[in-house]
Amino acid sequence: MQTLMNALASFWHIWSFTLVLDVGRYLVAAGGLALILKLFWGLGLKHRKIQARWASNADVRREILTSLRTGLIFSLNGTAVAFGAITGIFTVYRDFDKAGIGYLAISVIAVIIVHDAYFYWTHRMMHHPRLYPYFHRTHHRSVTPTPFAAYAFDIPEALVMAAFMPLWLAFVPMHVLGMFLFMAFMIIRNVMGHAGVELMPRSLADSRWFGWINSTTHHDLHHATFHHNYGLYFTWWDKMMGTEHPAYRERLRGTPARDAVAADDAVRPAIAAS
Repeated sequence: MQTLMNALASFWHIWSFTLVLDVGRYLVAAGGLALILKLFWGLGLKHRKIQARWASNADVRREILTSLRTGLIFSLNGTAVAFGAITGIFTVYRDFDKAGIGYLAISVIAVIIVHDAYFYWTHRMMHHPRLYPYFHRTHHRSVTPTPFAAYAFDIPEALVMAAFMPLWLAFVPMHVLGMFLFMAFMIIRNVMGHAGVELMPRSLADSRWFGWINSTTHHDLHHATFHHNYGLYFTWWDKMMGTEHPAYRERLRGTPARDAVAADDAVRPAIAAS
């Protein structure tokens, strides 16, 4: 009996911490960006709005509620990862003597690159007609997303997204700081992708050196058109697989092609009604 009580106490201690961490990370990132957009709207941001349509208050409430549910799922996954580290299933370390700063930097870069690939292929999978109603429909109800849509997932999609970290840790040791930096990068880029306002330089559209970085327009077009731009951080996979929206560069420059605009306007009601 005492063993069970100790186990429950240990679970509660770890889970309460991960719950605050996961939900707090979402609220700080999404709420912080929403506040920044509001404060600086009159100082030029209104001219960088991507869609003419505005999200409704009901849209925002749905995004927040479903994102909080995802935060709960992520916290349970984080608790499982923590117990996996305690029992030696995963290698998560705190001492830099185990591996230096160089390994920390390489591991963070590597996890971001691999996560982008994981996101692209699972994202495309969830767009399959047989899987979409169960995995991805809720997220696409945000035709005009806001920062609060970052975690607005169906439960099965949240589980797929959560699965990445234990899969990664099964093969790659990580410093706790490296995990924190990756999670911070992930949520910041996630809320930026759903901002509804272009936050990146428009010069990315024609940049030889930095054009592979996703802009807000890139993911916003995915929500608006449904069948393009599946990547999260980079444009690599969309370029290689031919899934980049044909008008993406024009949209990012601020000069969208008329035929693409017409196609978007035609598909949005169908997505919203699905």
